[in-house]
Amino acid sequence: MTRRESTKGGRSILFVINPNRPDARSVAEKLSALLEPAGFSFFAPSESGISGAQDVSLKDNATVEIAVVLGGDGTMLRGAELARDSQIPLLGINLGHVGFLAEVDKPTIEEIAQAIIDKRFTTETRMLLSYSVERGEKTVATGWALNEVTIERNSSAMVQLFLQIDSRPLSRWGCDGVICATPTGSTAYAFSAGGPVVWPEVDALVLLPISAHALFSRPMVVSPDSKIVIDIESERALLLGDSLREFLLLEGDRVAITKDSKNVKLAHVHETLFSDRLVAKFKLPIEGWRGE
Repeated sequence: MTRRESTKGGRSILFVINPNRPDARSVAEKLSALLEPAGFSFFAPSESGISGAQDVSLKDNATVEIAVVLGGDGTMLRGAELARDSQIPLLGINLGHVGFLAEVDKPTIEEIAQAIIDKRFTTETRMLLSYSVERGEKTVATGWALNEVTIERNSSAMVQLFLQIDSRPLSRWGCDGVICATPTGSTAYAFSAGGPVVWPEVDALVLLPISAHALFSRPMVVSPDSKIVIDIESERALLLGDSLREFLLLEGDRVAITKDSKNVKLAHVHETLFSDRLVAKFKLPIEGWRGE
């Protein structure tokens, strides 16, 4: 049986790589060589160029055990697009700088392969956001995000936004935009805009305006059961979901953001506390720590 001949009921994995990184393709093919004798078949997006992998559109979600993501956090976001509906766990192997979604201690290729064969990895669920856009009486766009939903200006002028939470008005902002982030996304765009770091186990949403000309423009931590509504009062604005999905907003549009009914699963070969991820990512000074 060749790698392209997936047997019914067999084991399979999904590879998601950064196609611009030859090292990612190389690691995927080395993993394939180690996993194939254990009866695995392989799937990947067609542009990945991984030898012997079937196109991801042909995958049987019932047999795909895990998605191995080779790249940075941006590649993990692309992996979430492929795994969200089927709840396939994402195992992120960072080939560059330390990310928040991938392994902190880089396991060897042999360790990764053996963990997959033995099903010896831990999983955790991460909250997603859902958004919809109403124009008049019609819903003209829907989508979701793992990191954040952002409404930004689409020109050199500020965007005018009117914010409501749980059907009550809160504020009107002239600003560069507004970010609504999950705990996962709190360390991404929201963090760079001055938002708080939220541990992924905390069930909450982060909401913050970007460069708002207003007295009240602080970051807010909102209940995940809340409904956030933003009315567009400028001629145009741009909605972005994880910077992968975008929609042009017009004056009078209403954007509703809530916690999504689905989630994404992350897998780890080596379980790592979020505190350790923060230290590794930002190279925080911890010398002299007197813990065990």
